[in-house]
Amino acid sequence: MESHNITLRDVPNEDRPRERMMQHGAEALSNAELLAILLRTGTYQESAVRLAERLLRESGGLRALVDVSLEQLTSFKGIGAAKALQIKAGIELGRRLARSAMNETVTIRSPQDAAAILTEDMRYLQKEHFVCLFLNTKNHVIGQETLSMGSLNASIVHPREVFRAAIKRSSASIVCAHNHPSGDPTPSPEDIQMTKRLVEAGDIVGIEVLDHLIIGDLRFVSLKELGLM
Repeated sequence: MESHNITLRDVPNEDRPRERMMQHGAEALSNAELLAILLRTGTYQESAVRLAERLLRESGGLRALVDVSLEQLTSFKGIGAAKALQIKAGIELGRRLARSAMNETVTIRSPQDAAAILTEDMRYLQKEHFVCLFLNTKNHVIGQETLSMGSLNASIVHPREVFRAAIKRSSASIVCAHNHPSGDPTPSPEDIQMTKRLVEAGDIVGIEVLDHLIIGDLRFVSLKELGLM
């Protein structure tokens, strides 16, 4: 039975991203062309490039695609389980590559050090995620955990979850962070109040809250630097 998939060999030269990548390098390709290389084949009606363009358009763009689940991907016409897994694997490799500069003994000396660890993972998220870095007595990062995922506008975290996780790792101190999906890292009154509660709880259990970062799009703020904790 003849396949109804269109391979990249069957489409015009301008729609053949593998050849363009070989000739000009990956940086010359559009997001859709790079995604088409992951997809490998299109459908009977459209090439891999056209499928990739439609997927990006209907999902809301490359940033939104990062947060799309496997179930949501397979709901797109022309995206089966195999293609969905290829996309998610490519996204995860990108995330791991962004973190690969970290070594096993990352030391937090400034808000910028913490932001360098967290920003790439958190800036694309469509919902608020509350994340903690756990540090030892030398300010080396000994763990990282997402402790809460909130709605589009609110991230709810209770001090007991934060310090239960910190005590479990024998942490000497922690750095907290959450993202603002709007891209604007300006702290809200709720952010400031939550930070004060965490600092107070940390004082009680003997684990210092060194900072609370709010991650936006390519920028962040430190509540410590702002004098809000």
